[in-house]
Amino acid sequence: QVQLVESGGGLVQPGGSLRLSCAASGSILSFSLMGWYRQAPGKQREFVATLSTGGNTNYADSVKGRFTISRDNAKNTVYLQMNSLKPEDTAVYYCKGRNRWNGNEVWGQGTLVTVSS
Repeated sequence: QVQLVESGGGLVQPGGSLRLSCAASGSILSFSLMGWYRQAPGKQREFVATLSTGGNTNYADSVKGRFTISRDNAKNTVYLQMNSLKPEDTAVYYCKGRNRWNGNEVWGQGTLVTVSS
């Protein structure tokens, strides 16, 4: 089974930027849909953005215009570019892939993003 590993989290000041990466151990084309989700302390995990193999994107209203999801098939990596970060973006960010053959979902281990001055 293809595994996912996130990286790129860290501490950033409000208004700053970060780029998260989600590297797959195999081809990301094995996933029909890939996405980013986040879980803030004391809250449920929530949807952030998704990207289909056809290139269709979808974003949560709270991040539209600030975050961009993209992928590099050659590197088997999906990215989340986060700009104009706010303290409320603080969370553990998870990458998820949905297997195109059996529908199984694969999650990464998460990467922590902290937005604070």
